[in-house]
Amino acid sequence: MNDTTPVNDTMERGADTRRLLDAALALSIVTVLYNLAEGAVSVYFGLEDETLSLLGFGVDSFVEVISGLGIGHMVWRMKRQPVEGRDRFERLALRITGTSFYLLAVGLMAGSVAALVTGNRPTTTMAGVVISAVSILTMGILIRLKLKVGRRLGSDAIVADAHCTRACLRLSFTLLAASLLYELLRLPFVDVIGGLVIAYLSLREGMEAFEKASSR
Repeated sequence: MNDTTPVNDTMERGADTRRLLDAALALSIVTVLYNLAEGAVSVYFGLEDETLSLLGFGVDSFVEVISGLGIGHMVWRMKRQPVEGRDRFERLALRITGTSFYLLAVGLMAGSVAALVTGNRPTTTMAGVVISAVSILTMGILIRLKLKVGRRLGSDAIVADAHCTRACLRLSFTLLAASLLYELLRLPFVDVIGGLVIAYLSLREGMEAFEKASSR
């Protein structure tokens, strides 16, 4: 009987875990960098084209950066030692994220009321069509990869992060629908409706962030 077999198996499992954690950290970095770029482009065109839904989508992307930093920090800790629960940094990031989502929702609702009163409409929503299409493709890939890594690691936190990315996917579909309907049919106030849906989804994400901050 070979006495080194259990040792080799342990070393292989350890190496596999390290590779998976490296992949999880890389995915969190990609998520943060993508959301920064997406947020900057969306806010620019949202202001330029006076598109409420695209502007809200862009601000949401910046808020997601804060959440992504918390996940990246958690994975970095997992690379050093087993993680039993969230530390102070991760809880703070979640609280800031939740508060930012609430503020975004309030801002979008106020902007929607203003747009309804003034009758303001976007000049074009083509940028929203392109940005949301790219986001749907990117988020779809990130969700699959995060779920795969999280399940192989047995990490509920990484799997939960994949579900958080799925929430971003819902926002992307909302933006795509609002942008396409307005660009093709010029339906009045469809951009406002898109902004209100994003506000509602932001409220839900804010509640979920505070719930996570209160859990282990």
